[in-house]
Amino acid sequence: MLLYDQQNAPNPRRVRIFLAEKGITYDRKQLNIVQGENLSTEFLSINPRGRLPALVLDDGTVLDESVAICRYIEELYPDPPLMGTDTLSRAHIEARQRHIEFDGLLPASEVYRNAYPRFQTRGVGGNVGVISAIPDLVTRGKTLMSNFFMRLEEELNQSPYIAGEEFSIADITALCTLDFATTSARIPFPITYPALQHWYRTVSARPSAKA
Repeated sequence: MLLYDQQNAPNPRRVRIFLAEKGITYDRKQLNIVQGENLSTEFLSINPRGRLPALVLDDGTVLDESVAICRYIEELYPDPPLMGTDTLSRAHIEARQRHIEFDGLLPASEVYRNAYPRFQTRGVGGNVGVISAIPDLVTRGKTLMSNFFMRLEEELNQSPYIAGEEFSIADITALCTLDFATTSARIPFPITYPALQHWYRTVSARPSAKA
C-alpha cells in the first residue's frame, strides 16, 4: 500500500495513527499542501478531489477519506478493534467520531484556512478553484473551539476515552484535532480542564501518536 500523506496535516495523521495501532507497514509519499503539490496534475490523476490522504492499494485501487480508509483497514485487521465490537459500540463510536469532526476539526480547519496568508485564495481545501478566505470564520471558529473544549472536559469526566472505556478511532481524531488546533491554527490549549489534560497526556503517550 502507498499512502499519500503530509506529516503535519490532521487527516493523513489520523490514518497513520490508525495503521500504527494495527501494526501495519506501508509506503508513504509526502505532498506539501501549502505549496499546492496536492493540486498537481500527477496527484489529481490519483485523487481528482485533490485532498489528502489517499491510499493506493496493491491492485491500483484508490481509497480517499480518512474514515473510509480506516474502515477498510478495520475490516481486514479487526484486532485490536478501533471502531467497535458489536452493533451498539460501533454506532456509539461512529457518533462520537462525527462529533469530533464537526464540532472540533472543522472549526479548527476554518481558523487555519482563513487566517494563514498562503491560503488567502484557497479558503477551502482540495481541488475547488479560487475561493477567498473569510476572516470572520476565524472568529467563529475560535468560539466554536472554546465550546468544543468545554464539552470534551464534561464528557471526559464521565469516561476515560472519547467514546467510553476503550481507546478508539474517536480518540485518534480528537488527538489530531487538538494538536492541529493548538499548533497550526494557534488556538491555545485550555489549561483549566484537568480531565481533558489527563486524557491528552494518556493518548499522546501511546507509541502510535508518534506515527
